[in-house]
Amino acid sequence: MTLELETIPCLSDNYAFLVHDRKSGATALFDAPETWPIQRELEKQGWQLTHIFITHHHADHIDAVADLVAAYHPEVIGAARDAHRLPPLDTEVAPGDTYDLWGRQLWVLDAAGHTTGHIAYYLPRLGAAFTGDSLMALGCGRLFEGTPQMMWDSLTRLAALPDDTLICSGHEYTAANGRFAATVEPGNPALKDRIAQTAKARAMDTPTVPSALGLEKATNPFLRAGDPGLKAGLGMADAADVEVFAHIRGAKDGFKG
Repeated sequence: MTLELETIPCLSDNYAFLVHDRKSGATALFDAPETWPIQRELEKQGWQLTHIFITHHHADHIDAVADLVAAYHPEVIGAARDAHRLPPLDTEVAPGDTYDLWGRQLWVLDAAGHTTGHIAYYLPRLGAAFTGDSLMALGCGRLFEGTPQMMWDSLTRLAALPDDTLICSGHEYTAANGRFAATVEPGNPALKDRIAQTAKARAMDTPTVPSALGLEKATNPFLRAGDPGLKAGLGMADAADVEVFAHIRGAKDGFKG
């Protein structure tokens, strides 16, 4: 494997991700919340930033783009449908596109829901998906612009990737998400174990992101809205999957735990 993945904590609870190609020396950044942590890692590693991929338009995912462009002159890639509210793009992409990243296919996936223009990127050769604020560790993003159907479709699309895919999501929300998940599916042993492991990791200030897709499918209530046991536990055995998802998302929006 000639690709390296680095997780970069930014701001108070954001993450950015660097993917470095040892063979070419090139480096791609996925989302740009804050300049100095990203620049510090690049300088520490001696890496040259060549690409910036943007998942969506929110400030805590794009605020460092201008500084990094000025410093490194990378190519900036983002959604064509959101170009009007993203930093200036060198390359506009759309769901269903593939982008040639150093001779490797990078898939562009529709991840609408949190925002209507949200996209995700999947790099099969690395086994990683960069999901921003769509699918998250033990959670999913709030529906600021999209509908429950949009987000459910996006989550279903992401869930179809291989189970060993690393889900590189945008925030350290795992502990809080776990507290909510326990109210939805209190008898899930995999969830109980994950909550315990998350507490240990956070006590040592260790990131819980990225996470394996298989683990998300076993523990994340938003991905499990179609599970018969979860539905029955909510008294929604006969409801459509998207209706169960909408119920869970609404409950999370009002959750105070």
